Amino acid sequence: MSRVCIVSGGITKFAKANLLTQEAMCKDALDYALNDLNGRLELRDIQTTICTYFSDHFNSQLLFDSLTQDYLAMCPKPSMRIEGGGATGGLGIRAGFMDIASGLSEVCLVYGFEKMSEVNTEKGNEFIALASDTDFDFPVGGYYSGYYANMAQRHMHEFGTTSEQMAKIAVKNYDNAFHNRWAQKHERWTVEEVIKAPIIATPLTRPMVCVMSDGAACLILCTEEWAKRLRPDGDYVVITGLGCGTDTMRLGDRPRGDVIPLPGDQPGKYDYLVGRWPGVASFRGGREAARQAYKQANITRPLEQIDFAEVHDAYASSELQTYEDLGFALYGQGGRFVEEGHPYVGGTLPVNPSGGLLACGHPVGATGIMQGVFALWQLQGSISRHCGDAAAGIDGSKIQVENARRGLIHSHAGTGTYIAVNILERA
Repeated sequence: MSRVCIVSGGITKFAKANLLTQEAMCKDALDYALNDLNGRLELRDIQTTICTYFSDHFNSQLLFDSLTQDYLAMCPKPSMRIEGGGATGGLGIRAGFMDIASGLSEVCLVYGFEKMSEVNTEKGNEFIALASDTDFDFPVGGYYSGYYANMAQRHMHEFGTTSEQMAKIAVKNYDNAFHNRWAQKHERWTVEEVIKAPIIATPLTRPMVCVMSDGAACLILCTEEWAKRLRPDGDYVVITGLGCGTDTMRLGDRPRGDVIPLPGDQPGKYDYLVGRWPGVASFRGGREAARQAYKQANITRPLEQIDFAEVHDAYASSELQTYEDLGFALYGQGGRFVEEGHPYVGGTLPVNPSGGLLACGHPVGATGIMQGVFALWQLQGSISRHCGDAAAGIDGSKIQVENARRGLIHSHAGTGTYIAVNILERA
């Protein structure tokens, strides 16, 4: 199986409303990626495309990938649409990896988009809620903010997690996004302001919840032979680990059992959770995805062997939960992980140096790919060049992780029903 590399990426600025069409946003992202290769890659060199978008409802258009395939001048080459809720982008990267690793193609374009502004926020939340159980949960008022508030409340009850700890995650991510010109929000918050902001669903306040977005992102995957040709300076990354986990759609259907051990875990490490895991406070699918990715990438000490992570933080509480699923902290100690400063830029393992979904935005089909683009730039050491804007006073160097060699990206769907973890390393 050939090594799968990422040589370039591009995104559009995520926004509440982008006046461009979905096709035009995708072209902007692709143009950015091609321009960063300084003319070494031409459209005719791309052999396969993977298109990712979440909802046909937002677009009022089925088979939208056929429109973008045409607009990007990729017809009649093979293409495939991937959809997996909030994990759509991460699953698209997984599909691109399989395309290259299998030998089906040597150069693959993975791109994704969402244009959520075509409906109002109320209708958008309804569309997103259709990714929950429409027979049982949705008819009785099941909306995602409610689901995640329920999980957060349970985590607080089980482990003593506080609203202040979740607020610190939001403050951290907004502070990071302040130095990222691509981010949808350039705001500064204090912990007190986050806690006192309008409640969405207790304990989650408005700054703890991501907003709907328009945007597109893309990555160019290829064989190592092509990577050396496109990046003769060796400035490319290799995908060294992939994982995917799933869980029941309904929270109430999830069984309890033993914690899934990660590679390197010692027996008895989680005895204090016997009969209590995962409950609704943890994501079994995320744990399984991490286990697979770590095994493939030979990671046994994630806190020491991973230099940064871009994780799915549609809610500040879900970032805290994800620290534990990924083995950055013991179950129940995600709050302490924040308190001790580990996930900050300059900390032990910076999480969401880009600003994450809370501040960057969450155009669902593009989000996981956006994470991959920021991870690529981190590993290239080029965050300052790509994310800074001197004219606007944005200093991208503030969010560059020093000497980053290995990064993790984490895409999450539903209430943890699909989760993808991908490990990227410098060549």
